[in-house]
Amino acid sequence: MKKKSVIYSDLSNKQLENLKEFYIQKKVESMSHRELKEYVLEIISHQINSTIDKEEEMEAWIEMSDFFGEQFEKIILEIQTKYSDEKNVLETEIDHQKTRKELIEMNNSDQDKKDMWDD
Repeated sequence: MKKKSVIYSDLSNKQLENLKEFYIQKKVESMSHRELKEYVLEIISHQINSTIDKEEEMEAWIEMSDFFGEQFEKIILEIQTKYSDEKNVLETEIDHQKTRKELIEMNNSDQDKKDMWDD
């Protein structure tokens, strides 16, 4: 008879936590310097480039600001100058939001008008 395999739910939270920490330590120790750099590049790239909402975008912004320190504003100005012909996506987003808001308000005002069939 075959012995049952151990699965994660067979471990206590503390045991699972300890196993994960042990794995992380051994995994990192087994990686070459090149593999570590590639892995970190992949993780940071995903973390910064794959922001989903404004909260994550703000977290990425703070992380970049902390990393670049006093040079952050200079770097931003250089990028803005280099790509000055690019349309500001946030302005476009705001314009779309403004248009939607105006349409909703217009629709609501139309609904406020009394229907001629109502007595």
